[in-house]
Amino acid sequence: MGVSIVPAADAVPRLAEYDAVIDVRSPAEFADDHLPGAVNWPVLDDAQRHEVGTLYKQVSPLEARKAGAALVARNIAAHLERGIGPVSRDWKPLVYCWRGGQRSGALAWFLGQIGFRTAQLGGGYKAYREGVRRELEALPAALDLRVLCGRTGSGKTRLLQALKAEGAQVLDLEALASHRGSVLGGLPGEPQPSQRRFDSLLWRAMKALDLSKPVFIESESRKIGRIQVPEALLVQMRDKGQCLRIEMPMAARVRLLLEDYAFFADDPEAFAKLLDPLLEVRGKALVQAWQQAARDGQWAPLFGDLMREHYDPLYDRSMGRNFKSLADAPLVELADGEAEAMRAAARALLGTQGG
Repeated sequence: MGVSIVPAADAVPRLAEYDAVIDVRSPAEFADDHLPGAVNWPVLDDAQRHEVGTLYKQVSPLEARKAGAALVARNIAAHLERGIGPVSRDWKPLVYCWRGGQRSGALAWFLGQIGFRTAQLGGGYKAYREGVRRELEALPAALDLRVLCGRTGSGKTRLLQALKAEGAQVLDLEALASHRGSVLGGLPGEPQPSQRRFDSLLWRAMKALDLSKPVFIESESRKIGRIQVPEALLVQMRDKGQCLRIEMPMAARVRLLLEDYAFFADDPEAFAKLLDPLLEVRGKALVQAWQQAARDGQWAPLFGDLMREHYDPLYDRSMGRNFKSLADAPLVELADGEAEAMRAAARALLGTQGG
């Protein structure tokens, strides 16, 4: 049947029409980011790719191609033996590499020779990535955003989750970035995705939204951990979004933080180290006092001090600068961070009732 070359602009919106989306790049490239639903059939693994690249630079392009061809042939044979399974001639895979060149072309040729309805992604991952970046610049302008604005520990994330449970559309940037957004925001055992991976996840989340309905989102700074939030989304949040001012009593905020950050009790030294970047802005004496409080297990007073002395002033300045209408925004008062309070607030915001 041969192989058809399909431009990314045509293939990506119709990925569901393919029986498999096969990424032939190395495992490291695949881990960095990949097309939605793709599986990894590397025609060269990470070590082999390095080996061929070294030959190309240090010996000759011809020797590199000879060595690479042998490796690619063996790897493709292994994938064909274990990866296809019982499929008919109508099996329709989409194959891609970085630029839609030799690596994907090799596997696509074999699949086409077998007789499958094989397509090769024109321009490869690079073309897909360019499309994602363009859409991340354009899509936010169409979103009707409801922006949850509130100080650290005021329950914004829990309210967002409650809104989702009640059927609202939400865009949870911190979940996509695997980070809570402050110097303490890293999640244990959950490394952040690459910037490219975050962009892909965000793009998919926005593409799935119903643009005729509002979308709830937390107010965020430009960076969530080491992940950059797209400028167009920040502009839409700050200039066009409808702010909702979330407030919770200090004692309840401390309890919420004690729950969300309970894991720090197992490693107070790791917590203390995370406070090192605050030495310049808050002074050595104060930060060292906070670090000692962590070592002493004085978590409740410590979180209270951190909010009063650092997070609240910082957040208030940022919000005053970026959300000019915050003072006039509708107020959402939360008694605490418990599920019932969140559920009631979510239902009130959505205008629904229920037991």
